[in-house]
This record gives sequence, structure tokens and C-alpha cells, in this order.
Amino acid sequence: MQDTIQSRDSQGRVADAPSGHWVYRALPRRQWPYAQLARWDRPIGWWLLLWPCWWSAAMAGVAGADAPGLAFAPWPHPWHLFLFLIGAIAMRGAGCTYNDLVDQKIDEQVARTRSRPLPSGQVTRRQAWTFLFCQALVGFLVLIQFNLFAIGFGILSLAVVAIYPFMKRITDWPQLTLGLAFSWGAWMGWAAIYGEVGIAPALLYAGSILWVIGYDTIYAHQDKEDDALVGVRSTARLFGENTKVWLVGLYSGCLVLFAAAYAVAGMPPLAYAGLIAAALHMGNQIRVLDIDDADQCLALFKSNAVVGWLIFAGLLAGALTA
Repeated sequence: MQDTIQSRDSQGRVADAPSGHWVYRALPRRQWPYAQLARWDRPIGWWLLLWPCWWSAAMAGVAGADAPGLAFAPWPHPWHLFLFLIGAIAMRGAGCTYNDLVDQKIDEQVARTRSRPLPSGQVTRRQAWTFLFCQALVGFLVLIQFNLFAIGFGILSLAVVAIYPFMKRITDWPQLTLGLAFSWGAWMGWAAIYGEVGIAPALLYAGSILWVIGYDTIYAHQDKEDDALVGVRSTARLFGENTKVWLVGLYSGCLVLFAAAYAVAGMPPLAYAGLIAAALHMGNQIRVLDIDDADQCLALFKSNAVVGWLIFAGLLAGALTA
């Protein structure tokens, strides 16, 4: 049944989700729709939400190498890394569930999304709202483990999350709003250590926004024909055949801002090696991209997890020489 595409007549997997993922083997069938609402069978989303958190935590650790009494510096605080991991999984799942509730009528009209739990009738809206609350509660329990400043700053992100699903109806730049939400961790890793923010995390946040716009533009090219029919707007539709040119600008701007954040935070030279490796990976994404090949667009979108690892590895390498 894992190979069956879900519909109102049969339970199975969502069209663009893997058929052999562990959640389908580990969970009872009645729990499958909740795993699909939270996208547990597609972990790339929480990885992309997690990376700005981990980058910020790692940068904060290296920046505090000479600060007296700063726990674990120049390394990122391991407890914070764990909290960010759990928080990213919970809040990404909550965000996806909320997005599906808002977009149910649109999802019913798009081939890739009509097999999701709500449009396929596998869960009711009330069940989805209850599940959303439970995931948000986990996220809140994670958040309150941090200092008061970080707690307050984290709560601010909810305003951006709340408006994101509606932006595709009113602007060609919904990916910008996604960037504002998905990059919020760039503030949080720093705030969790220092109880304040500054220029370095601000530059990291701005660079992450450009990165998110870039990779989500690639992702949105999967749906551009259906989006045009139902009136959904996106940077994929806006950029069209000029997507590669835009990606060069977005990814280049991202890397420049990251390098500026490193400079302000006093990162050692070895940390920049991660940025160079990430630049090569991003350049290859642009080189091979075929905006009319939906499967390739999805694969390239997912490959941004590698970008996250490369940048994080560079920061850890920098900690060795801090």
C-alpha cells in the first residue's frame, strides 16, 4: 500500500513523498495521515529550517572563544543544538499542518497536492487543528528552555508564520515571506547564547533569506502550470526563463552576506572554507537546473541540505583554530 497514491477511496502515500519511508513501516496505518500532515516522510523541510539555527549557534560559539565563562565555546552549545533539532521538527510540522488547513481548496486542484491528508479526506479539519496544537505545544516547550530574550524573540516569528500561506494569493514573492520565517533561527542561535542580537546574526539572517528564496524558487517550478491555472503566484512564475540569472544573484548575495557575518563575528579563516564549498554546490545547482523537469527541481531543492552541512562543517572547522 506504500506505493498507492492516496485518494478519497484509498489510503497510501502523498504523490511527491517517498513510498518506502520508515514512517509507513513504523506507524500504524491510522497514524499515517498525521505523519503526512507533519511531513515526517519528507525530512528535508525540517533540515532547511534547522540549518540557520545551527549556523547561528556555531557562529556564536566561535565568536565567544575568548569570553570568560561561556559554556562550550568555541563550540556550539550541544544542548542548544538538540533543542533546535526538536524545535525544527515540531515547528516545521506545525507550519505544514497550518499551511494545509489554509490551502485545502487550492490543494484539491493541484495534481501534486490533492493526495495530501485533508483534500483526500484522510483527516478532518478538526483533527488537523488538534494535531497542529500538539506540535506547537512541543515547540513552545522547547522555546522556554532558552533565556527570556530568546523566548520573546522566538515568539515574534509566529507573526510571519501566520501570514505566509496567504502571500501566494497577493504577491509574486511568497518565497520572501517563507525566507523571513525559515531563516528566523539565524537570530535564535545567537540570542540563546548572548541574550541579545547584533550585526552578525542580522547579516546571517539576511543571507539566509536570499538562500531560501533561491531554493524555494527551484521547488516552486514543479507546480508552475497548476499554479497558473488556480491563480497561485510565486517567484518561479515571476522569474520564468530568467530563473538561472535570478539564482546567480540570490545565491551570490547570500554568500556575500554570510561572509560579512563571519567578518563581523570574527570567524577564523578556516570557517570560510565551508562557504567556498557551498558556493561550488550552489553553482552546480544553477548549472544543471532544468526548470521544466519537475523531478530534477525536487532533487535540486533537496540537495540544499548539503549546503547546510558544508557551511556548518566550515564553522566547526573554524572552531578548531579559534
